[in-house]
Amino acid sequence: MSQNPARHLSEAAEGIRAFNHTSRSVGDDWEFPGHAYDAIGNLSYLVGMLGQAVEQSTVPVTHAYKGGHILVDGGGSANAKVAEMRTAREEAVAAAAALTAAVQRMHNAVSPMGMDTTGMEFEDDDQ
Repeated sequence: MSQNPARHLSEAAEGIRAFNHTSRSVGDDWEFPGHAYDAIGNLSYLVGMLGQAVEQSTVPVTHAYKGGHILVDGGGSANAKVAEMRTAREEAVAAAAALTAAVQRMHNAVSPMGMDTTGMEFEDDDQ
């Protein structure tokens, strides 16, 4: 596996894209409340790590800035752009925390749910 940290985020994004594609309709592995519970649990774990990922994604900029090595296209101010990045980063971390709390509430809400199979027909696996 690549040691380039940005590559790991690319792979995570690809996993989310694949989930979005395969979860559009009900199927054998995607029809019961327990399936949603598992998915939401995984999503909760994922979004719970977003704040840290957001913060750590700016490490190279912070390192270069502390060393006085930031250039901005068009002769712009490194100080202004780094300040803008820091403000946006703090907003993103707060948004990630709010998202985490909401997804955890979803997970808790789905937890006691089951499927009422009254009247449903199932294939006999023994045949």
